[in-house]
Amino acid sequence: MKHTHTIPVHILSGFLGSGKTTLLTRALDYYQLNGRKPAVLMNELGEVNLDGMQVSAEVPMTEMLGGCICCTIRGDLGLELKQLIDEHQPDVVFVESTGAANPMEMLDGVTDASLLTRVELASVVTVVDAALFAEKSESPKSRTYRLMADQIRCATLILFNKTDLVPPSEWLRLEALIRELNPSAPIVRTVRSEIDFTLFDRLEGGVVRHHRDNALGCTCAEGHSHHEHPDDHGCAVHHAEHGGHSEDAAKAAHHSHDHVMAYTHFFTRAIDSERFEALVGRLPDNIFRAKGILRFTDTASPFMFQYAYRQMDFMKIAPKENVPSVAVFIGEHFDRSVLETELTALECSES
Repeated sequence: MKHTHTIPVHILSGFLGSGKTTLLTRALDYYQLNGRKPAVLMNELGEVNLDGMQVSAEVPMTEMLGGCICCTIRGDLGLELKQLIDEHQPDVVFVESTGAANPMEMLDGVTDASLLTRVELASVVTVVDAALFAEKSESPKSRTYRLMADQIRCATLILFNKTDLVPPSEWLRLEALIRELNPSAPIVRTVRSEIDFTLFDRLEGGVVRHHRDNALGCTCAEGHSHHEHPDDHGCAVHHAEHGGHSEDAAKAAHHSHDHVMAYTHFFTRAIDSERFEALVGRLPDNIFRAKGILRFTDTASPFMFQYAYRQMDFMKIAPKENVPSVAVFIGEHFDRSVLETELTALECSES
């Protein structure tokens, strides 16, 4: 394989005009100034990518136009991500979706890429337009509000943006509504999507390790809960190594802030098919989606497996290139450490 390290992917979600592209361009500047190479996969409903024109020509970018990631072109997302990574070898990838996209379907699409190359879903950042949310909250049955609600539910970090356009007296009421939709994700109040961008380092599993350790002990107020989402936050999927007492602290943070999660497990060897099927068969109800490419000890061919609504399916495949043996599990509030232990035990039993 070309990639010996795992590349973090950040999904940027939020309704049309919420400030996603402003957040993206600021984040890209941060990475470039710190000597790291970002890349962008941008989705627009139209045939012309106007938002993409705001991205520097130095940043590798793939455009998916004329459809929404979460429906008509979702199946292409994994392949597009793989091609972007193979061609440009970035240090991090940002996926900016159209404001009409449902993040849960996007999350599913991004994790498809981990079946093809070493990527990790580091975060789902939802940008909430405070003024629009205040207006649409008066009509909770409207399509716009329901879509905004879905985008909030799936977030692992929420930017409560454009707070300068809403009276401070409204902030707590609106944040309470957000909390009803998503009890776990940190809420950061912002103007023009301006945040402390070392935040993304912490979301990436300890790329800047001392930030993570300092953040775990922080007790900041004002809704700027950057202490709540180090590398172990809900949607992070990674294999970063922790040392000393910080590992226990990180695990505690993980259990406190899980919401929508995706855990990716890379296998180092073939495993027993019956034991794997038994493991999948006893998955808890809060793991509602799984998929992967697996190699079994009792067959020479690799298999693609899919799991949804407590039904599993295995299909023999003949990949044209070397692909990893990997399984991805998506759900809410599940114990990642227990699942990781059980999957690792499958490999140990074959040694």
